[in-house]
Amino acid sequence: MADRQQTEPAPQWWSRPEGTADGRRDGVPTPRPGAAGEAGGTVGGGPAGEGEEDGSAGQAAAPPPEPAPAPEAPVHEVRYDPWGERPLQVVDRGQDRRGFRLWQVAALAAGTALLAGGIGGYVGVLAERQSSTRLELPQAAVADKGRAPDSVAGIAAAALPGVVTLHVRGAKSSGTGTGFVLDPQGHILTNNHVVADAREIAVTFSTGESVTAELVGRDSGYDLAVVKVSGVRGLRPLSLGNSENVKVGDPVVAIGAPFDLSNTVTAGIISATGRPVTAGGDKGDGSDISYVDALQTDAPINPGNSGGPLLDARAHVVGINSAIRGADKDDPDRQGGSIGLGFAIPINQGKRVAEELIATGRATHPVIGVTLDMDYTGDGARVGDKGEDGKPSVTPGGPGARAGIRPGDVITKVDGQRVRGGDELIIKIRAHRPGDPLTLTVLRDGRERTLGVVLGSANGS
Repeated sequence: MADRQQTEPAPQWWSRPEGTADGRRDGVPTPRPGAAGEAGGTVGGGPAGEGEEDGSAGQAAAPPPEPAPAPEAPVHEVRYDPWGERPLQVVDRGQDRRGFRLWQVAALAAGTALLAGGIGGYVGVLAERQSSTRLELPQAAVADKGRAPDSVAGIAAAALPGVVTLHVRGAKSSGTGTGFVLDPQGHILTNNHVVADAREIAVTFSTGESVTAELVGRDSGYDLAVVKVSGVRGLRPLSLGNSENVKVGDPVVAIGAPFDLSNTVTAGIISATGRPVTAGGDKGDGSDISYVDALQTDAPINPGNSGGPLLDARAHVVGINSAIRGADKDDPDRQGGSIGLGFAIPINQGKRVAEELIATGRATHPVIGVTLDMDYTGDGARVGDKGEDGKPSVTPGGPGARAGIRPGDVITKVDGQRVRGGDELIIKIRAHRPGDPLTLTVLRDGRERTLGVVLGSANGS
C-alpha cells in the first residue's frame, strides 16, 4: 500500500503514552510545525497558540494558518500505531533473495546423479529380469534336415530302425548286446557270446518298444546266433552287402549299445581285411573258441556293441561287430574300452551261418579232416603225428587224405595266402563253405608241394 501525507488533525483520542519513543523510522519526515492538533499541542489545556485574546480554549477561532512553503521534495508520512511495537506500515524494500552457493550446487548435483543412477540401475535389472524370457540370440534358420544317403547321418537314419538292443538274463548274470533284423518274419542276428547262457531275452527297438525273443540257434565256432521276435509289425530288415567288395580305407559306420547306450553311432574306416582273430576259450577245452577271418576297423566298438552291424557307405551290412583288442593285461595303462582296434565277422560268413541256423538250428563247419599240432612254433600249420584218443591225425577217407596230406606235413599257404599257425589255418578254412575247392601249399621233407582239396562238412557246436 502506498504511503500518503496526513493533512487532517489527528483525532483527540490519539495520545502518546509517557516515555514512548518516537516510532518514526529513518527517512520518514516529521510533521509540519504549527499544524493544529498534532504532536505540539496537549489535550485539555495548555497554550492554545499565538493570537488568543482571553486564553480560553475554543472560544475564538484560530486564524487560518499561513500557507506552508512548498517542499523541495515530496514528503511521505508513515502512519503507525502509537502502542504497537512496530508501525502499521513499513516501506517495502523488496524480498531478501539469497543465491545458491557453489558447494550447495555441487552437492545437489551429486545427490541427484547418485539417485538417478540407483533408480536407473534398479529399473534396468528389473527390466532385464522381466524380459529374460523374451531374450533372443542370433541363430541360424531351420534348414533342410535331409542328409546325403552316403553320409554318416544318412547311413544312420537308414539303418537305425533295423537295429535292436538285447537285454539278456542268465542263471548267474545278465548282459547287454546288439543285433539287427534279417527278415520280416522277425529273425535277428547277433553274437553267440551275447545269448550263450540266456534264460530270458528282451529285444528293444530304436522306437523304444520292447518285446521278448526266443533263441533259434547258435554256433560258438563262428560266434553267431539267431533269435526271433513274434507279433511285431513294421519290421525294417537291413540290407546285406558283400564282404568281398570291402577294401582297406573304405568308410564304415558301427551301430550298437556300448555300455547299454542304445542306438549309438560311430564311424571309421576299414583298417585291414582277413585278420585272423580267435575269441572265447573260457571253457578251457577249446569247444567255445571262435575263429574269425575278421574285418578290422577303427570305428569305436565297446562292450555292448557285440552283434551290431558294420555298414558301408550304402548302409549295407558288411560285418557283424564281435571283438576288440585291448591293451595287454600287464600294461598299467590298460584300457577296458576301445583303443581303435575293432573286429567284425564278414557278412558273407554271417549270412551262410544265419541261413543254416534259421533252417536247422545248427551250423556246419568246413573241414579238411586233419588234426593239427597246436604246440608247433614254426612258420605254418603242422599236421600232428597222432589224433585225439590215439586216432590217426589224418582222417581216413577224409578230404585231406584224398588230397594226399600226410602226418608231419606243414601247410604254409591257402589259395596262395600265407598262414603262420594252426589258428590261422582254421580261420582261412572256415571263411569258406563246405564243398568249396582250395589249393594248399605243403612243406614236406624240405620241399613245397601243391595239393588240391575239396572241403568237407562237420556239425558245429
